[in-house]
Amino acid sequence: MSKALLKSGFIVSFMTLISRVLGLVRDVVIANLMGAGAAADVFFFANKIPNFLRRLFAEGAFAQAFVPVLVEYKQGKALPDTQLLIARVAGTLGTVVTLVTLLGMIASPVVTALFGMGWFVDWWQGGPQAEKFELASELLRITFPYLWFITFTALSGAILNTLGKFAVAAFTPVFLNVAIIAAALWLSPQLSQPEYGLAWGVFFGGLIQFLFQLPFLKRAGLLMKPRWGWRDEGVTRIRKLMLPAIFGVSVSQINLLLDTLIASFLMTGSISWLYYSDRLLEFPLGLFGIAIATVILPALSARHSDRSTAEFTQTLDWGIRMVVLLGLPAMAGLFVLAEPLLMVLFMHGAFASEDAKMASYSLMAYASGLLSFMLVKVLATGFYSRQDTKRPVKFGIIAMLSNMVFNIILAIPFSYVGLAIATVASAALNALLLGVTLHREKVLQWQPGTILFISRVVFATAVMVGAIIWFAPGLAEWRQTDVLIRPWLLAQVIGVALLAFVGSLLLVGMRIRHFRH
Repeated sequence: MSKALLKSGFIVSFMTLISRVLGLVRDVVIANLMGAGAAADVFFFANKIPNFLRRLFAEGAFAQAFVPVLVEYKQGKALPDTQLLIARVAGTLGTVVTLVTLLGMIASPVVTALFGMGWFVDWWQGGPQAEKFELASELLRITFPYLWFITFTALSGAILNTLGKFAVAAFTPVFLNVAIIAAALWLSPQLSQPEYGLAWGVFFGGLIQFLFQLPFLKRAGLLMKPRWGWRDEGVTRIRKLMLPAIFGVSVSQINLLLDTLIASFLMTGSISWLYYSDRLLEFPLGLFGIAIATVILPALSARHSDRSTAEFTQTLDWGIRMVVLLGLPAMAGLFVLAEPLLMVLFMHGAFASEDAKMASYSLMAYASGLLSFMLVKVLATGFYSRQDTKRPVKFGIIAMLSNMVFNIILAIPFSYVGLAIATVASAALNALLLGVTLHREKVLQWQPGTILFISRVVFATAVMVGAIIWFAPGLAEWRQTDVLIRPWLLAQVIGVALLAFVGSLLLVGMRIRHFRH
């Protein structure tokens, strides 16, 4: 089991790496094209709304509810029953998402007013930012259909993951990044308002992702014609699991939307600075945290289905070990190298030195919570794999309410950075509630050597940070360094950090066998 998880984890991480690298290239191209001005704020807003709903209807909540039930059908029922479940889930979910998508496109000004309240108030009063509200409403009509495409993409990906075909779903996001990059390079420059080209890139990226996975489903014999099945037994179970999971899994996304709403009242650039820093955070979060959670969810569901309690506990413990091993050094590296990373990746074209400086503050805030974000992803699988969604939703609501309070307290003195700090604090609270509950129920139990494993990683991370501080130049030198030299300098610093981390692990006795459970 351990070898299979490691192999699957490597496949998902490698494919996700390709997607995340292209995602960074996409953001570099966008930063060069639009910087962190008003147009960038509006595009990021129009892109964020369908992505938030994607978490509700597609990847997050849906996958956590659908995969355990699908695994149970595969293990305990005949193939026709599994095919019928897929057909009815596709038909039922598809109908709901179609209605939501059409409603979102028609009522885009209402959606914009709801989540961009600051722009709406300015528009209502005839203020200087009135154009932001009008532009956001128009862009949202173009980007909203992405929700429809990505919902069926997520359904296909969840099915393929249960078949052990993790690479297909992990690679699929590459097409979205390619479409947006192509739009930014060739379509946007032809338009008087380049943000429209980026919005169409989102639309066509979603369409290509949807089409890409269909042949793989057909080859597996699971490409079914959608059928309505609201009262189907399996669909009913998924619905009951999914509704509370919407809050439990998507708390961080809801928090980010609240950040966007408050940021619409703050200075121009706030949404963009938060976006660029969040994108750098998403790189290790997707590469490690989401990849680990994706891999262990089917394994945990199978262990719960065949009542292998000991293996269930060992698998969950393995997931936490991997999160600490990969997340802790990533968290420290992002914090220490926040501004140099932003300068190397984004500081050219319309993205100025001041933008890198401002975005670095929110990146440091977000980075301090990377481990918490990753733990929430992994710990939540300990509940959803057992088809328990009530308590995660309770913890999610607590975390979301706490985020609202933290936002109000911190946004006034710390502006947009306060929003990032509030998000981190609520994620830490969510992870704590999930972990303590699992531990009390003896679902999460430290396996022999886990404490020593974590201690070794903490020591190696401390050595790594010391090496970065010793070797890396100061911020003034980073700013003065030629734009073509900065990437090479950053690569050297990261290389030194990696050597220091791996060398320290070996020095304190870490070996390959410690990665197994």
